[in-house]
Amino acid sequence: MTVAYLAYYLLVGRVIAAVFGNEVDKHDLLSTGASIFFGLVLPLAVGAVTLVGFTASIGWLRRVFGQQDVAGRRPWMWVGPALVIVAIISHAAAIDWSNWRPEQIALIALLGVCVGLAEELVTRGLVVQMLRGAERSERFVMGVSSLLFALMHMANMLSGMKASTVLVTIVYTFGFGVCMYLTMRVTGTIWAAIALHAFTDPTTLLASGGVDEAVTGHPGAWSLLASMATILMIAFSLVAVFLVRGNRRAPAV
Repeated sequence: MTVAYLAYYLLVGRVIAAVFGNEVDKHDLLSTGASIFFGLVLPLAVGAVTLVGFTASIGWLRRVFGQQDVAGRRPWMWVGPALVIVAIISHAAAIDWSNWRPEQIALIALLGVCVGLAEELVTRGLVVQMLRGAERSERFVMGVSSLLFALMHMANMLSGMKASTVLVTIVYTFGFGVCMYLTMRVTGTIWAAIALHAFTDPTTLLASGGVDEAVTGHPGAWSLLASMATILMIAFSLVAVFLVRGNRRAPAV
């Protein structure tokens, strides 16, 4: 499922690039509104809509987007979404808003919505429900869905990202994926994970000033707090894999 979505997303991106390539600034995707829309937003929007359509076609909309059983949740699981919220607030506080035009901010916010919906639907939605349907343990479900989410970001190498940066991204996104899984587990809804994810990417982009730029490289107390939250997120995810217990079946359609 994850591989199929990634292949489709890349194909859509290629088609859009072939048609609207002149609108995209390959050296700085965030430089103009048109570049943000055609280079980043539109491929993800098409992917998100297609995923929702696929989910509806197999009759899983209620299973994925409906309220889930929260039996077995534990207080320690709230650490996951809490760390993500701290990172979001820190990134937002570190943004130099004077560097951004209103249309850039609006489109980057829309990008966040598309990223949150598409990536959470495919990994915390469809993949999790498939694994639960196969009666896998929750440790297995959390670990595998988070790993698949992380490995999706290997596609960044196709855009020229350095291998070392991709490796760091994979480590971070695994930790983030675990926290998103725990967010869904403690709230009983994928919408909570979609919302946090939708805030994470825009605040990170706006705070760092560019795609694939690290907020950790920027001075300031808020950037330092964001870095600490990110490091704790990764460390916590490794511990969480050993703490999670139980088996949960996918709800009936």
